[in-house]
Amino acid sequence: MSEQTTTAPDPITPPAETSRLAHFPVTFFAIVMGLMGFTLALHAGAPAARWLAQASSLILLVGGAVFLTIAGFYLAKALRYPAMVAEEWHHPVKLAFFPTITVSMLLMATAVFPYNETAATWIWLAGVAGQGVLTIAVVSGWISHRSFQVGHLTPAWFIPAVGNVIVPILGARIGYIEVSWLFFSGGIIFWIVLLTLVMNRLIFHDPIVARLFPTMVILIAPPAVAFLAYVSMTGTVDGFARILLNAGYIFAALVVVQVPKLAKLPFALSWWALSFPLAALAIASLRFAQLEGARGHQAIGMLILALLAVVIAGLIWRTMFAILRGEVCRPE
Repeated sequence: MSEQTTTAPDPITPPAETSRLAHFPVTFFAIVMGLMGFTLALHAGAPAARWLAQASSLILLVGGAVFLTIAGFYLAKALRYPAMVAEEWHHPVKLAFFPTITVSMLLMATAVFPYNETAATWIWLAGVAGQGVLTIAVVSGWISHRSFQVGHLTPAWFIPAVGNVIVPILGARIGYIEVSWLFFSGGIIFWIVLLTLVMNRLIFHDPIVARLFPTMVILIAPPAVAFLAYVSMTGTVDGFARILLNAGYIFAALVVVQVPKLAKLPFALSWWALSFPLAALAIASLRFAQLEGARGHQAIGMLILALLAVVIAGLIWRTMFAILRGEVCRPE
């Protein structure tokens, strides 16, 4: 009687039919960034309409629940299919999305601060530690010996830089001023370098593929967030702060020109890239209006906030529809 051998299932490599969990993407954390940004934008607009404060609290709870859900699924993926997580880490585009995890934590800490300063501080500290590690790891991955092509470069590469300049927004308020300046300096340096590379790619090379074209909106985020961080650390609106805010407006104008093209594109998770940059620009406008008494900026901020609400509602509806139809968590 011949001995029959059986092969145990491999817990690392997904089976041939590939489970949904194996393809659960790190880009899902961009949803949390959008929801937390929306929370902060609503809170910034609350002085003009009190009911926005209640809406902000509600979205904070929703965003926290979404973060825990996504984190739970991604942790399960890391434990069940570590090779798939490693594949994402070595992917030339998806690599830049890993800091969305810590960026979400930093935004959450900032949103929680008005309700519980102790909890917000601990979340912020964890986010800062993770952001520091991921920034060094991602940049080291970029300058390693792996082969990157021009087509791999998109505005999504700004995400690590954006994460660094988010640190001071709350950090300066809770007393970590030197840590705030450290991360702000690193974020600004990487933003300037990456902006040069991205503009070169956009001007002299093939257009960004349709699936990633919505990441163009990320161009707005770095200067808008940097304005908020700089004002948080200095407490004043000087010439440099004005340059940062107006750079956000300039990039927003460039994005508006691309709206007809954006409207024709099929939905993908990359569409969530529209949410956080709009939130950042709305908050920056409202913050400038508060400090300088500028009614024009107040109107701009509220207008962007209204647009953001429509965008968030549309993204939530389209994401749920895509999940129900099995359009996400599939092999690419």
